[in-house]
Amino acid sequence: MESESLLINALYYLTAAVIAVPLFKKLGLGSILGYLAAGMVLGPHLLGIIHEPEEVLHFAEYGVILLLFIIGLELAPDKLWEMRSNVTIIGGSQLLVSAFVIGGGLWLLKLEGAQALVLGPTLALSSTAFAIQLMSEEHILASPLGRKGFAILLLQDLAVIPILILVEILAQTSGEAAAMPWYIGVAAVVLLFLFNRFGLNQVLKLVAQTNNREIMTAASLLIVIGVATLMEAVGLSMGLGAFVAGIMLANSNFRHQLQSDIEPFKGILLGLFFIAVGMTLNLSLLVEFPLLMVGGALVLVLIKTGVIAAILRLRQVPSREAFQLGLMLSQGGEFAFVVLSQAAQLGLFPLAISERLTLIVGLSMALTSPIVVLHRKLWGCRSETVPDNDAHWDTHDPEVIIAGFGRFGQIVGRLLQARHVPFTAMDKDPEHVEFVQQFGNKLYFGDLARLDLLVSAGVDSAKILVVAVDDVTESMEIINLARSRNPQISIVARAIDRSHAYRLHKLGVKSVIRETFASSLEAATDTLKHLGYSEGQALETALMFRKHDEALLLRSVDHMDNLDELHSLTNEGRVELEKLFEADSKNPVSA
Repeated sequence: MESESLLINALYYLTAAVIAVPLFKKLGLGSILGYLAAGMVLGPHLLGIIHEPEEVLHFAEYGVILLLFIIGLELAPDKLWEMRSNVTIIGGSQLLVSAFVIGGGLWLLKLEGAQALVLGPTLALSSTAFAIQLMSEEHILASPLGRKGFAILLLQDLAVIPILILVEILAQTSGEAAAMPWYIGVAAVVLLFLFNRFGLNQVLKLVAQTNNREIMTAASLLIVIGVATLMEAVGLSMGLGAFVAGIMLANSNFRHQLQSDIEPFKGILLGLFFIAVGMTLNLSLLVEFPLLMVGGALVLVLIKTGVIAAILRLRQVPSREAFQLGLMLSQGGEFAFVVLSQAAQLGLFPLAISERLTLIVGLSMALTSPIVVLHRKLWGCRSETVPDNDAHWDTHDPEVIIAGFGRFGQIVGRLLQARHVPFTAMDKDPEHVEFVQQFGNKLYFGDLARLDLLVSAGVDSAKILVVAVDDVTESMEIINLARSRNPQISIVARAIDRSHAYRLHKLGVKSVIRETFASSLEAATDTLKHLGYSEGQALETALMFRKHDEALLLRSVDHMDNLDELHSLTNEGRVELEKLFEADSKNPVSA
């Protein structure tokens, strides 16, 4: 009966999401507001289809956990260093000023000092999931303005650690015993980084050697959930654990494979998270105190918009774009739900305050999307014209991608390296992964016949794709996927045998390299030289044979499935080649 109930509830969630999200996107209100609306309809305060939304929210928080893991994966030390100005100056000042204004206002409203000290920075945090989704839907995420927004969110994510520790310390000083001393959490983080430094890559390498995609996906989830559970066990949040796990793996060779494996789970659970948030909003408080709840949400939005816009103006960002980004980051964040719940459980403030602030945060999320849409319709969006001192924050992707870095791909890579031509390598063999590191080039580990991995490797902008894998089916899939994203890309493909070469030519690949053909010709050339032919005669004979065989191969492509026709063409080709050599013998090439 319980499993049947779970299936019915899943049916409700999926139905509500499939109806609400496309409808809200069509209305220009964004997918997140659609999820929130679906949750409010399903929740106990409207239709009452779902009676225990807290259980759903607890499970759906894994969506935020996986999001934080993926964000952590992007925080490679070199990228953090390049973003240091935006992160420290813009992000840091936003958090400090917003926390001071919000916390000070709450203190003036007669909240205790400890409560205001926690709520100030907590409400200063924006929703990473919400804001990134908004910036993506408004097409500014990759722009200079979007990078500033990401820097603010990044600093906020880093600030979660001290905020959670602050809650623990204040709860202890207020007389409530926390589950564990705060320094236990710090020690756990240090131990995790030591394990990452000396053991994690070796464990992933052993898993990767199985060449089993499902096991690698299971390992990815195990890392995220395992570290998140450990953090919770020592008194910190699971989201913090996932974030730490992501940072640990930011420079790992397996980063892109992990990200590809986690993405589908993240998307589904993140949608469920917003549905659950919508269900937990106590709408009776909205009916009972409409001015207080809506007014509180609007004040929160206005304070954060004003602070962010003012800081961006000081950084020479035009007013319109500064205000636009301020609106996108003006809502309360998903961490507010976590901190409010934890602080209430530790007795830092009453449950009634937690419920009201939770509703205010939820309303701020609901208000942000339509306000952003209204701003766009009234004033438009010209974020791409924003001047930026960090315009080269993103490194340019190499123009050459080598898919498969075994013996064939390595020779191509070594030759390019000798001419100082940068390239991106892709491979699923952990032994080859270590070899690529010697070249100092970008590496993408994982299943090469996956579009998400090809896109991450830069197939959209690459000029040349060298397909050097030794599997015929995989080779064809990579070429088809690459062309579906970038029809102009030039393909240089390794052919395992003549049949494979037929299939590659059938796809329109112009540069087909038969892996044994060139070496066999070289061997034949040396054989002729040992038989007494001059070097010129041997080379001319090999060149004539090569041209003839390649022409014959192209003629045979249309008949690749007809063995009789292929035999006939082969016999004709042999006769033609004999005539060519007979004619050539009458006009011998001098040495």
